[in-house]
Amino acid sequence: MTLRSVLVANRGEIAVRILRTVAGLGIRTVAVHTPDDAGALHVRLADEARPLPVPGAAGYLDAEAVLDAAQGCDVIHLGYGFLSENADFAAKAEAAGLAVAGPGPDVLRLFGDKTAARELARRLGVAIPEGTGAADLDTALGFLAAGGGPVMVKAVAGGGGRGMRVASTAEELTEAYGVCAAEAERAFGDGRLYVERFVPRARHVEVQIAGDGTGAVVAIGDRDCSLQRRHQKLIEIAPAPGLPEALRTGLHNAAVRLAREVRYRGLGTFEFLAGADGFVFLEANPRLQVEHTVTEEVHGLDLVEVQLALAGGASLESLGLLTAPAATGIAVQARVNAETMAADGTARPSTGTLTAFTPPSGPGVRIDTHGYTGYAANLAYDSLLAKVIVRERSGDTAAALRRTGRALAEFGVRGLPLNLEFLRALLARPEVLAGEWHTGLVEEISAELVEASAHLPSPLPVEDPAASPASPASPASPAGPVAATAETPEGTVPVPAPLSGTVVGFEASPGDTVPAGTPLLVLESMKMHHVVAAPVGGVLRDFPVGVGDTLAEGAPVAFLAEAEVSADARAGAEELDLDRIRPDLAETIGRHAYGLDENRPEAVAKRHGTGHRTARENLADLIDPGTLAEYGPLTIAAQRRRRELQDLIERTPADGLVGGVAEVNGALVGRDRARCVVISYDYMVLAGTQGKHNHRKKDRLFEVAERRRLPLVLFAEGGGGRPGDTDTSSMAGLDGPSFYRFGRLSGLVPLVGIASGRCFAGNAALLGSCDVVIATADSTIGMGGPAMIEGGGLGVYAPEEVGPMSVQVPNGVVDLPVADEAEAVAVAKRYLSYFQGPLASWSAPDQRLLRHAVPEDRLRVYDIRSAIATLADADSVLELRRAFGPTMITALIRIEGRPMGLIANDPRHLGGAIDSDGADKAARFMQLCDAFGLPIVSLCDTPGFMVGPDAERTAAVRHMSRMFVVGANVSVPICMIITRKAYGLGAMAMAGGSTKVPVATVAWPTGEMGGMGLEGAVRLGYRKELEAVADPAARQALYEQKVAEMYARGKAINAASVFEIDDVIDPLETRHWITTAFDTTLAPTPHPRPNIDTW
Repeated sequence: MTLRSVLVANRGEIAVRILRTVAGLGIRTVAVHTPDDAGALHVRLADEARPLPVPGAAGYLDAEAVLDAAQGCDVIHLGYGFLSENADFAAKAEAAGLAVAGPGPDVLRLFGDKTAARELARRLGVAIPEGTGAADLDTALGFLAAGGGPVMVKAVAGGGGRGMRVASTAEELTEAYGVCAAEAERAFGDGRLYVERFVPRARHVEVQIAGDGTGAVVAIGDRDCSLQRRHQKLIEIAPAPGLPEALRTGLHNAAVRLAREVRYRGLGTFEFLAGADGFVFLEANPRLQVEHTVTEEVHGLDLVEVQLALAGGASLESLGLLTAPAATGIAVQARVNAETMAADGTARPSTGTLTAFTPPSGPGVRIDTHGYTGYAANLAYDSLLAKVIVRERSGDTAAALRRTGRALAEFGVRGLPLNLEFLRALLARPEVLAGEWHTGLVEEISAELVEASAHLPSPLPVEDPAASPASPASPASPAGPVAATAETPEGTVPVPAPLSGTVVGFEASPGDTVPAGTPLLVLESMKMHHVVAAPVGGVLRDFPVGVGDTLAEGAPVAFLAEAEVSADARAGAEELDLDRIRPDLAETIGRHAYGLDENRPEAVAKRHGTGHRTARENLADLIDPGTLAEYGPLTIAAQRRRRELQDLIERTPADGLVGGVAEVNGALVGRDRARCVVISYDYMVLAGTQGKHNHRKKDRLFEVAERRRLPLVLFAEGGGGRPGDTDTSSMAGLDGPSFYRFGRLSGLVPLVGIASGRCFAGNAALLGSCDVVIATADSTIGMGGPAMIEGGGLGVYAPEEVGPMSVQVPNGVVDLPVADEAEAVAVAKRYLSYFQGPLASWSAPDQRLLRHAVPEDRLRVYDIRSAIATLADADSVLELRRAFGPTMITALIRIEGRPMGLIANDPRHLGGAIDSDGADKAARFMQLCDAFGLPIVSLCDTPGFMVGPDAERTAAVRHMSRMFVVGANVSVPICMIITRKAYGLGAMAMAGGSTKVPVATVAWPTGEMGGMGLEGAVRLGYRKELEAVADPAARQALYEQKVAEMYARGKAINAASVFEIDDVIDPLETRHWITTAFDTTLAPTPHPRPNIDTW
């Protein structure tokens, strides 16, 4: 898969780090942000930023909002934390046709549940600490009491040290359970916990793996993450220093074994506790780790690039990663957090704004950060501000740690307390430099580290802009702040300036009595006027500023004597006229009015004179009243160089294309399932031709349909491309995206095309790309109109001679011929309803009629459509392409209100034999059903495929084989009913390739089966015997005898006795079999059909 656009659904340093790799690959970047993160660095770095509605961490955990933001992107990269391990989100993304850079939902669900991961390890023979499954407090207390030693409380979901505590007593465990559950719920949306036996003084070692989903997995080194505070890592080192080679190999093999078992796809980290006696498996993190950087530095890989390549379908072999590059040197990462450390090892988050920020640099030093001068820490998020990564080529661990300490000493910051000194003190400890560490070391020596950090010299001095006079060029203070230190008069409260700016006017006067919210004055900042209102009610005493004064943020702009003031006490308060139309609104309403039918009487009369409705009349008939949100109604034709603006406004409203988002069938299916994109060319504007701006409008609407997964209805009448637009630099105009964008919608959303009158060239190309074509009796449809035909030297024709319905209906171009536009709209609404879900209300004919649908005389032809009408819910059959490929019937039906597709052989045409047209018709219809999740009912009564020289002249081999290829690849269930004949390859094709492909294959008592038709089988199989009988009457008698014998053998009841089919049923049970089969079928695995064939 070629990646064109990647959504990074995260924030902070990891979002910045991912965005840089994606941009470096030449891929378009899209970021998301919550309202309180709008100014974050990752927002500025992305090509496009899309807002999330909810502030704080909850915003990034809002799965539906993130999915909405991802529309139009190829891949979602979730980074770490938030939704990165959320299996439900991954499943929803897959169902929406979006790839996630990581494992699939099943693997996420497995490893996201750490108790399930433990069970997998146990099954594969990988050692695990003694523990429980997901446990309530009582179970955990019982486990603690039974073991006699401390336990580790852990969150079932998520990672990053959240939701983890050690407990040694019942009191500690009870407290830990409450804290950990709340923390896990807040961080991961899942508060479940479990406990396992605590392993003291062990090293925390993790293995980085990559897999491509085929079972191929590679271990890309390991990392030591033992230096932690409260189970959250501070220092990470790769490769893990001092591991015996046998232990390192065992860790790698265990990680690969676990990943290979689940056919892991993407990057993952498998974490272990290692000691002198071996190792135990802790958990797997099916995502990118915070500390992936050190692995990158020593192995020379960009792991995010690898992750994206795997998400795009690359194999480890194609990436050259069947074996990992050897590690070179050693790398250390130090996590710089906005926090201060207490002597007991607890961290207190810091608040403040970075007034200076100068990260270290130099050979072998890498900084991953989202910090910048002016960055304000937000307590709603993780405190990680930067990662300092240092690589030491020599491989000397102590040298690498010392270099990391020096880099931290060069980190210049002001305005926000960080843990720099604490990290420096830790890296300078003798036991750390000697490699004598374990997971509890930091907590054991935290008091000493806090004491030592207090005596370390400060980082290199940096200039603090906040401490020096503002520059005249500073946008926050264009002329230097004044009036910043006015004294507050006694008995008053100051009103502070909400931002830096210049006073441009006053809205009240000293002495006024003002309720809270009353405008007092206006500040200009960044070319915008900001009203400063009274924060409390009272009497305005004074303004300490004048017009033209430039103020710093927070400076007093007014003084109020606080008092009780009623809301109506403001003098001269104006009554707001809610019905007043302001001039700006009046202008807008007036411009919209030009496009309304009532203001275009001459054009409407001319349109009605041809027997047609206007574009707006058709749309009004189609959509539910009051639901249209019209896009681009103010657009006009791109002809300003040759026509006056007012002329264009009056004569080319909406540039000849009316469209937007509306609801169709809301009363039938409910508003949530009724939304559609609707588009109509307006033949009253330049003959419905395709101009520059109406191309852009429909491109926009095509994008809306794709992003929101909305069905699209297109009224396609029009003459194709418009040569008269002048406001363009286009030459040939072949670079427009319209046909590409519309083609992308095929198989993604239902596409309904309606033709009326003339539909040529580009309009016809869009019509022909639709899933269904509905056309009125006066339609003429062609890839080129009369002008193009004549220009090509191909003759002179009237429009009515180019693709009339006498041609386009029997040849299969038109699925549903109708009399006029009113019927076209009614049929379109009915067609759409099958793709809008089930109906609660339905009725069905008397099913006993099906017992008599097929005559007892096996040679007598019958009307299969009558049987279909009886089988389906009353008045629920909508047959497509009836006049084309008449040997095959394709129809949308409902059974018990549920929409389904139906294919059936028609014995009245070629005895039900499947010809090339019939095979094409069935194959395309199965694609349609598959694309939109409609199960398929197959009514089989066929002697097989049509054969012979005439059939082969129609390319039968290719056309008929389509049924096998399509049938084998549909994801929706099939239920086949054999009504009479089921012979040869044709019958197998009706079943999707085999009678065992459908979820149920049953026959009526009239069913008969065989490798070929009975009569043909007798003529071929008994040719010598028949030729040996000289008397014609005796020969015929022998022939009929053999046919009867073969019929007896081929009766469906005999086929059922050897289980070639599932049963022979009473026909009145057919609906029950269909609904039972489909109701018990698992939902199809989401694999979006790339498109629906236009033929």
